[in-house]
Amino acid sequence: MELAQSLPQFEAKQAQILAIAFQNVSEAQLTVDETKVTYPILADSDHAVAEAYQVYNLLGDGVATPAIFIINPQGQISWSYIGKDLADRPGHDTILAQLP
Repeated sequence: MELAQSLPQFEAKQAQILAIAFQNVSEAQLTVDETKVTYPILADSDHAVAEAYQVYNLLGDGVATPAIFIINPQGQISWSYIGKDLADRPGHDTILAQLP
């Protein structure tokens, strides 16, 4: 996973990565185990988080659309990227450029 490989660059900017998956807790842990990522993958099986961030079912597929949110220390969204399809995700350089 590209983000996992770039983790030191994010940490240098005092940023923390976490993923939210449309899975239950057991499935989310299995994903962590399989991918060997060192950042948390949180479960959102009832899609409450995806709905709160307004990315649930945007593509009409009943799941969360791929999205990236940068939350500043004040708890506000300072930058976001909402994918246009399941494969549309910004690269780590694009995300890093948005960090202070």
